[in-house]
Amino acid sequence: MDFTLSPRIEEYRARIAAFVESEILPVEADRSTWDEHENIGSEALAALRAKAKAAGLWCLQLKPETGGQGLGKVGMAACYTEMNRSIFGPVVFNSAAPDDGNMMVLEALGTPDQKARWLEPIVSGKVRSAFAMTEPHPGGGSDPSMIRTRAERQPDGSWRITGRKWYITGAEDAAHFILIARTSDDPRYGLTAFLFHRDQPGWEIVRRIPIMGPEEHGGHCELAFDGLTIKPEDVLGGEGKGLKVTQVRLGPARLTHCMRWLGLAGRCVEIAQEYAAVREGFGIRLADRESVQLMLGGLAMDIEIGRLLVMRAAWELDQGRFARKEVSMAKVHVANTLHRAADIGIQINGARGYSKDTVLEWIYRYARQARLVDGADEVHRMVLNRHLESEGRGFFAWPTAEA
Repeated sequence: MDFTLSPRIEEYRARIAAFVESEILPVEADRSTWDEHENIGSEALAALRAKAKAAGLWCLQLKPETGGQGLGKVGMAACYTEMNRSIFGPVVFNSAAPDDGNMMVLEALGTPDQKARWLEPIVSGKVRSAFAMTEPHPGGGSDPSMIRTRAERQPDGSWRITGRKWYITGAEDAAHFILIARTSDDPRYGLTAFLFHRDQPGWEIVRRIPIMGPEEHGGHCELAFDGLTIKPEDVLGGEGKGLKVTQVRLGPARLTHCMRWLGLAGRCVEIAQEYAAVREGFGIRLADRESVQLMLGGLAMDIEIGRLLVMRAAWELDQGRFARKEVSMAKVHVANTLHRAADIGIQINGARGYSKDTVLEWIYRYARQARLVDGADEVHRMVLNRHLESEGRGFFAWPTAEA
């Protein structure tokens, strides 16, 4: 595994870094550009997106024929981390969740007609999207086999959806939805993925669930389905292939979260270092205190470990493998590292860190969800133990070149 960036990837990384520094961070610093949910306001976002498009920094993760630059997962890792030096970065480049994961799964599994109708508008930035899988108890959360939302086939070949979903990210602002519903009781082929538009009748947003925040555009919503009708041509990936759709989408999506979180963790270190360099107490700068040096040194090590885990998983995906255990390791480590980075950043900044004078408290609240979204820490550790039990010492095998 050689993680040396190609000249092309390094060029994109450097251009993104410069764009974040000159264009996005000044907007982030101006609280008048924020919306009521502590995200970037629509007017400021539209202006920055236009600049990102003009600079050729739009949807870099997609294939050229889809409207991207085909960076591959390793290239994405380098660029996504750079994007999320700002809390508003990824959405500016159309590389934020949930649109990012939805675009990649539609690109991978959509028919030509589905790509034209459902994918292209997200790629162009005309609409936003959502992925509706998680359900209230006793429905499915981390375990998709528990999904209870039903899709019943009608005489004309269409599907009628009944059920409930919740914590659906971005649903209030989304126009295009991917819905996972049960079409049979088969344990492996009982789920199917459906595409629908917000204007179709038979469903509603029950509420925008209040959360610790901050919130993505469109919040986290509870949805009720009572007769939503979906045509056969709007089945994604084929009947009974819903589990495959979730695997294709969620594996890379978990890793792109980690890529972005590393950027936020680095920003926490940056803010902590800047303050420690100038703040004095009891006749000594914070930066000269061994306790502060230990905190920052340990955090820098954890971030570097996270970078290596993410790059390993990205490399595996670029080789055409699923990288399940590599993604799980990265997800657990990076989520916890982000939480520690925000906590340490606040601790070093003291009352300033706890205030809204910096983005540390924003990142701290955001970071707590990282250990839950796309599979709780415990679920991923359980997955890793399953690999350990089945592989034994092979769990630790090095990748080798094929003969």
